[in-house]
Amino acid sequence: MIDYFENLSQIEVIFLTIGFLGQGLFASRFVFQWIYSEKKGESYIPLIFWYLSIFGGVGLLTYAIFRKDPVIISGQLFGIFIYLRNLILIYKKKNEKN
Repeated sequence: MIDYFENLSQIEVIFLTIGFLGQGLFASRFVFQWIYSEKKGESYIPLIFWYLSIFGGVGLLTYAIFRKDPVIISGQLFGIFIYLRNLILIYKKKNEKN
């Protein structure tokens, strides 16, 4: 494993770091969703879930573009669209109440 990292160029290390950060943000959204649901005593998706989804997805998309991986690229593009749309719907509903 250490040999793998020793053979990477500086740019590859940067994009690998971006990929890991994106994956960490993306995965952390489930922790926040679980904590919020436990506090409410029911399944609930907090606003931060969607922001972590977007930022994590952008990190993963950046990494996927660098790696030229069409499967991850298409999956993240589709996901980011859905996460953004959910935020639009949330803020639209909040504005209608005001």
